[in-house]
Amino acid sequence: MLKDIAYGFELMGLHRHPEHRMDFMEWAPGARYCSLIGDFNGWSPTENSAREGHFGHDDYGYWFIILEDKLKDGVQPDQLYFQQYNYVDDYDKGDSGDASIEEIFKKANDDYWEPGEDTFVNRRFEVPAKLYEQLFGPNGPQTQEELEEIPIPDAETRYNEWKQLHKNDPPSNLPPCTVIDEGKEYDIYNIKSDPVWLEKIRAKKPPLPYWFETRKGRQAWLKKYTPAIPHGSKYRVYFNTPSGPLERVPAWATYVQPDTNGNEAFAIHWEPPPEHAYKWKNKHPKALKSLRIYECHVGISGSEPKISSFTDFTEKVLPHVKGAGYNAIQLIGVVEHKDYFTVGYRVTNLYAVSSRYGTPDDFKRLVDEAHGLGLLVFLDIVHSYSAADEMVGLSLFDGSNDCYFHTGKKGHHKYWGTRMFKYGDQEVLQYLLSNLNWWVEEYHIDGFQFHSLSSMMYTHNGFASFTGNLEDYCNQHVDKDAFLYLILANELLHTLHPDIITIAEDATFYPGLCEPTSQGGLGFDYYVNLSAPEMWSSFLKNIPDHEWSMSKIVSALMGNRQYADKMLIYAENHNQCISGGQSFAEILFGEINEHTPGSTESLLRGCSLHKMIRMITFTIGGRAYLNFMGNEFGHPKRVEFPMPSNNFSYSLAHRSWYLLSNEVHHNLFSFDKDLMNLDENNRLLSRGLPHIHHVNDTNMVISYIRGPLLFVFNFHPTEAYERYSVGVEEAGEYQIILNTDEKKYGGQGLVDAQQHIQRTISRKADGLQNCLELPLPSRTAQVESYTLAG
Repeated sequence: MLKDIAYGFELMGLHRHPEHRMDFMEWAPGARYCSLIGDFNGWSPTENSAREGHFGHDDYGYWFIILEDKLKDGVQPDQLYFQQYNYVDDYDKGDSGDASIEEIFKKANDDYWEPGEDTFVNRRFEVPAKLYEQLFGPNGPQTQEELEEIPIPDAETRYNEWKQLHKNDPPSNLPPCTVIDEGKEYDIYNIKSDPVWLEKIRAKKPPLPYWFETRKGRQAWLKKYTPAIPHGSKYRVYFNTPSGPLERVPAWATYVQPDTNGNEAFAIHWEPPPEHAYKWKNKHPKALKSLRIYECHVGISGSEPKISSFTDFTEKVLPHVKGAGYNAIQLIGVVEHKDYFTVGYRVTNLYAVSSRYGTPDDFKRLVDEAHGLGLLVFLDIVHSYSAADEMVGLSLFDGSNDCYFHTGKKGHHKYWGTRMFKYGDQEVLQYLLSNLNWWVEEYHIDGFQFHSLSSMMYTHNGFASFTGNLEDYCNQHVDKDAFLYLILANELLHTLHPDIITIAEDATFYPGLCEPTSQGGLGFDYYVNLSAPEMWSSFLKNIPDHEWSMSKIVSALMGNRQYADKMLIYAENHNQCISGGQSFAEILFGEINEHTPGSTESLLRGCSLHKMIRMITFTIGGRAYLNFMGNEFGHPKRVEFPMPSNNFSYSLAHRSWYLLSNEVHHNLFSFDKDLMNLDENNRLLSRGLPHIHHVNDTNMVISYIRGPLLFVFNFHPTEAYERYSVGVEEAGEYQIILNTDEKKYGGQGLVDAQQHIQRTISRKADGLQNCLELPLPSRTAQVESYTLAG
């Protein structure tokens, strides 16, 4: 059943059929008439419409339209009505001409039918007609009412009469079947047959190889036909509804041009010829035990103030991500959305990549090149709500308010003006679940981050106070259908694609997010710790440096320790610096100006905290870490998408990659790269949770052990410690392998080379058997590696 509901895209929407035609299927239960309009038929609402009756419209609201390819002038139609073509390869078996169709079918009959069965096969259409004539005569009843007035013998009597009539027939290889009658009325339909014959017939396979011998190749099709809908054609679906005629972008369209610049939206038929279609070169990278995710927005990834493209991103950003030491990218704003300023979160067309960045094949190349570099590709997917747009989106799709979304207040987000899906509807479930599988099957996506789950999990859209009590998650405000959808989504993805990764973004921290579905959980692989960036942002903006609480830092970064191993953590992502927010670099030091009085001291403070915040967030959390594009080198400017409030300016809708040539930003980038390599070389994040043994709010020092590494942080703004004692378990030598204060990272280099190796002292500290006495300059952090036993 999972496979049935996960492959709706193979039937729905516009598809090429092997029998030289296009098939279109759409779900619109509120419509009374449906047709496909486009530049291929002059936008005519009558030329390509659904047939009358069940061949074109069923009782469940599905519409089916067949568009026959056009036979070229002077060309004879195919000999077979069901002639099939292979549209990918130029040549196929049916092109050889070695055997006629009659010869192929005769070989199929000889191979499949047993001797004697051919007589029965040839008469299979004659028998019912003769039986009808024997029962009722040549002028028998023609209607159901007339038929019901005539008494018909029971089945056993008719069978005995037929057996008596054919007792002198020549021997046949047909099965010897007879009716079992044990005097019970319900037994008369039981059939007794020869088990040897049954076993033989069950072992037979249909003669499909002969069927495919009649199939012809692409060249043969091009000689005879013109495509009903050529590649690149624009089209929409036309409905006649109780409220009047409507034109919509099909819900399952895979390439859409939204109604930008006042133009009406339309879908684009994407069926490039085989020689131009993208061909995959690389396989999915192997599953990773730890994730270092680089979050990206394709549109703002360029250096120039304009919308960047998939091609630009592939050629310029992917090499930077690989060189920076990350092993995965997460793309936001890729799914088609009408309004660019929404960052891609008000999605209008769930099956289409955004046309403002390029074509579907351009996006395939991006994913393929990322895989070639060993990078996993995650997609930020928005199934928690949808855009309320009626012309290009799904709202009022078929003229009714209850097609894909709830009616009334439940169908609208309380604050965001978006529509809420009706997760309890089977068709909506198939649409959303198939969408997840579509991105994996079509674009080889490796995982998903499910955006804003609290919006869908509760009828109050997550805008309520949560104390952590179980009652907060089990009350009348819970949308049970949404929970069931999330369970099905994880079950489906992990069943069909065992290496897939799913990440939950839930501000309410629902307790069962990452529990297995078999144990009543939702089945996610990771959950996002949203408290960490809020804590850092609050500290930087509102609390003086000397008042920072070390206990609060550790508590926020560790989250719920029961699920900490499943935690994805970040210091800042796009939310901190988009449309009204500020990146940490902008808060800490902004644009660098060496001639400003006091700028050196301010810059040193900003860079020190920038490195320390990223280091402790990266090393203390779970098995996954995320960074937004540009923040690794301290991008000093926020992101602001073009909108009416800024006169649609692109001046802040890009990334300043040139800053990497600046010494300060280059030093920050070098530190972040070495931080990522700390996990690559020491398998840091996959070693389990750290042992936090020293948290001193007075001295503002934090220390913990993870694997063979000791981490020590001194957040005090002025106090430096020459010989600060921290506990360690293993006696021996420890060597500094990473220090935020090194000059190559823009530090002061206060710890000299002779102090890089320290021996333990046989004295208990922090509940451990030994201790180290370390030099700790203010606002610095260092990583010590155990190198030699004592």
